[in-house]
Amino acid sequence: MAVVSMKALLESGVHFGHRTNKWHPAMRPYIFTERNGIHIIDLQQTVKAINTAYNVIRDTIAGGGVVLFVGTKRQAQETVHDEAIRCGMPYVTERWLGGMLTNWSTMYLRIQELDRLEKLVATGEVERLTKKEGLLIQREITRLNIRLSGVRAMTRRPDMLFVVDVSREDAAVHEANLLGIPVVALVDTNCDPSHVDYVIPSNDDAIRAIKLLVGKMADAVLEGKAMRKDEEMEAEAEAKRAAEAQPEMAEAAGRSVEADEELEDEELLGKATLAKLVPAAKPGEEEKTAPAVEEVKEESEEVKKDEEEK
Repeated sequence: MAVVSMKALLESGVHFGHRTNKWHPAMRPYIFTERNGIHIIDLQQTVKAINTAYNVIRDTIAGGGVVLFVGTKRQAQETVHDEAIRCGMPYVTERWLGGMLTNWSTMYLRIQELDRLEKLVATGEVERLTKKEGLLIQREITRLNIRLSGVRAMTRRPDMLFVVDVSREDAAVHEANLLGIPVVALVDTNCDPSHVDYVIPSNDDAIRAIKLLVGKMADAVLEGKAMRKDEEMEAEAEAKRAAEAQPEMAEAAGRSVEADEELEDEELLGKATLAKLVPAAKPGEEEKTAPAVEEVKEESEEVKKDEEEK
């Protein structure tokens, strides 16, 4: 079953591309026709691409991955912000900072610095400083919040990028390609799809189209989280059953060991075998051991007589 119907795509204007004089030749396979100087996108391919991207994002999240939503153009900022918060994923809606992926260690230090400065303000320690120093700290907090607020909860590099408008976010796509991070993107007729792993041919300028497609990707994230939660619950149940079964197995093993310890040699071995196990007496100890040997001989003779009588 399709994630998005063809009717919903048509109503949202996903099929409208750019003017024919601004097209990118690499997008030729995704163009259906031309009308009034505007390219029309093949929505059949769009539906298949959406299904593929939906499954990939869902499986990535189910496996414990993180998807970074990127959309810095004005038409996409609000939608990307709201949908990323709804599904609990990091996002970038302001300017993409160079090295956000390739130089993640430095970016993470800036996030920690933002936490430290906010802690100074929250605890009131900033009031001990001069007025100028307090103003500088407030400006730094505001600047870092604008650029890093969406990735504050991210402690490592993302496992996948979801990008709106590849031509505008070329720096993000390039860094992801350098690190081998898969890229899912909305690609219009004026963009180069060669650097995108999962191309969704669509209109990336219409607000309704962006809202529809970004919302579906957020739904994929939520479904992946639900799958992961179910798997975790099953794993916890199995671990609980194993923990309950372990004491019973230990008790059974203990009982068997005690039973083995209680059995003596006389119960496990025959009298003839025990006679052979009697050590030879030393010259000085012949008198002490002679009666014992005689007793063993008598017992062995009695055993033979009993066997003959039987």
